[in-house]
Amino acid sequence: MKRYLIAALALGTAGLPAFAPALTAQGSPQLPGAKDPARVTAGTYAADPAHSLIGWEVNHFGFNDYYGIFGDVAGTLVIDPANPDAAQVDVTIPVANVTTASKALTDHLLRAGKDGGKPDFFGPAPAAARFVSTEVKVDPKDATRAMITGDLTLNGVTKPVTFEAEFTGAGTNPFNKKATVGFEAETEIKRSDFGVNYGIPFVSDEVELDISVAFEKQ
Repeated sequence: MKRYLIAALALGTAGLPAFAPALTAQGSPQLPGAKDPARVTAGTYAADPAHSLIGWEVNHFGFNDYYGIFGDVAGTLVIDPANPDAAQVDVTIPVANVTTASKALTDHLLRAGKDGGKPDFFGPAPAAARFVSTEVKVDPKDATRAMITGDLTLNGVTKPVTFEAEFTGAGTNPFNKKATVGFEAETEIKRSDFGVNYGIPFVSDEVELDISVAFEKQ
């Protein structure tokens, strides 16, 4: 699901403090996080913007798919493992921070409309997008998966959207010592539903969204 995110991001480690990793009984390094719901503790968590992002995918001319990223994701997660269906998610996505592999395309996404007209895509100072959950349904057969429905506001338009979400890990961040939980989610929207109509159908109306968010306990 995240095949293009790996290619699109190169995360440097310069300036990070050194730490001594925990070791297994065999002496090999042990990851701080594990896909174990029992590690999650109740409380309010905030998104770690340095390690949270939303990837988007559209088809170009019917030839191939093209990818981009919205970074610096902010927001909160309120969760109680004893009642996961009551979880609440509120995430803000700064559309102005969109990134693609082409500077020309990134500039096009954010340029003003010609002669004072409507921008082709978002314009030079787009409002942040926001997703606020209204319902969470945990899979009764797999506690690591859930369907999260909520209201997505993008380009000044609000529509209901459902994400297929997966819990990916929990533990303590070895750098800042904060309890951290990770989730991935995916969905597909039609950009025309949000008033972003430029180039349809040559650039697909359908947009796949892949989300990866790390939340730190407050």
